[in-house]
Amino acid sequence: MTTHAPRAAQGAQSVTLPVTLDEAVAALAAVPAAVPVAGGTDLMSSVNAGQLRPAALVGLGRISEIRGWQYQDGHALLGAGLTHARMGRPDFAALIPALAAAARAAGPPQIRNAGTLGGNIASAAPAGDSLPVLAALEAVLIIAGPGGTRREIPVSHLLAGMEMLAPGELIGYVRVPLLHAPQVFLKATGRTGPGRATASVALVLDPARRGVRCAVGAIAPMPLRPLEAEQWVAGLIDWDGERGLVPEALTAFGEYVAAACIPDHPPAEDGTVQPLPPAVLHLRRTVAALARRALGRALS
Repeated sequence: MTTHAPRAAQGAQSVTLPVTLDEAVAALAAVPAAVPVAGGTDLMSSVNAGQLRPAALVGLGRISEIRGWQYQDGHALLGAGLTHARMGRPDFAALIPALAAAARAAGPPQIRNAGTLGGNIASAAPAGDSLPVLAALEAVLIIAGPGGTRREIPVSHLLAGMEMLAPGELIGYVRVPLLHAPQVFLKATGRTGPGRATASVALVLDPARRGVRCAVGAIAPMPLRPLEAEQWVAGLIDWDGERGLVPEALTAFGEYVAAACIPDHPPAEDGTVQPLPPAVLHLRRTVAALARRALGRALS
């Protein structure tokens, strides 16, 4: 669960199986070329494609402390080893509905049973289903480092490359606020059934701050937050009443989000604007539809 998986020279592999987070960090510090592995869904894809040949592996599957969650001052502290299958269960869905929905949409059963929350974050694949949810929830990562050190960084900073993991560091936990309000995750794929997202939208309501938080995934290297659209629609909602919006407002929000995330080309020197390609226009319409539906479901 690091953002770096170094290419190692060919040779015999060693495998270390620590039972605590600090033991895992120590193992990585002892062998800088080692690659941590939890579910292995992304690692094995890289190995099979010939992109990676790790000289050593540090298995994280025996670290029980990162395979569950606990409550902490109005937040949920999620272990990085939580699998998608575990997050998709009803008890977790009652806690963080949007993240549970993203976990259930993460792929076929074999992927959900193996893939982990920390691995999804560390791989930072644009189509990672949990990433827009964590961005909308403004989740914070607890990073374990050498000597038992811990530091915190916003998940958005890691995904944007503003703060990276240092050698020997691991994502230990993810702290997510418990909003006790509607949350929605929707995604579009290129085929029916589980598949890689072509676009996804996570939307959460935050009644305490009278806010709407939205993140769009899969269309850019990292989830996008349309902040102006969030602020605009939050101002339309009657937070002390039924919170409903007319269909025209939902449609306008969807278009606002889509235009913010997939803007038109800037005007040329002569003032003309080059139209977007049909595929891009289709993607913009998809994002608009997802955002409109997500807000409608959250307010219903």
